Amino acid sequence: MLNSGLTTETWGNISARDAESGLIYLTPSGMRYDMINEDDVIVTDENGTVVEGTRKPTIEKDLHLGIYKHRKDINAIIHTHPIYSRVFAALREDIPPVIDEAVQVMGGTVRCARYGLPGSVELSNNCVDALKDAGFACLLANHGAVCIGRDMSMAFKVSTVLEMTARIYLLARSIGKPVLFNEKETAFIHD
Repeated sequence: MLNSGLTTETWGNISARDAESGLIYLTPSGMRYDMINEDDVIVTDENGTVVEGTRKPTIEKDLHLGIYKHRKDINAIIHTHPIYSRVFAALREDIPPVIDEAVQVMGGTVRCARYGLPGSVELSNNCVDALKDAGFACLLANHGAVCIGRDMSMAFKVSTVLEMTARIYLLARSIGKPVLFNEKETAFIHD
């Protein structure tokens, strides 16, 4: 995540859910990613009760738990602070599917969630609402991006494709009006 330019320093967070046990593994709060080791990871149950680990879990613990509660198909979440996606988060604008990869990986428009303070239940609820039942990415207003997947590989792929799409959309808007896919094209490409 760091080497891909998706975040800097300690911003953002990552989690994974063990599909068999239901346990959730979270990155610790305020710790640099290049310094985290296995002992620093916090393990919680689905209600957020810590069952293993001594560090404080990420401030966005409720955001992760809320997504897992509403999306049983998801086992990995990556919350990033990438530059181009954050441009649209700062504008509180959605990112439409302007390139094939965006439609294939994310399925359609990436919605911008309503604003909620970092670490708040409101932010978690707004994020879950923006993801709806089938989305794989959303923007957090004035904050960052949340990308999800059936596994960590998929969540990371969504993260990189979202940032690429945001960059292309921004550049296209700077010189003209991007042409968006219609519903039929979107359905075909996503399928």
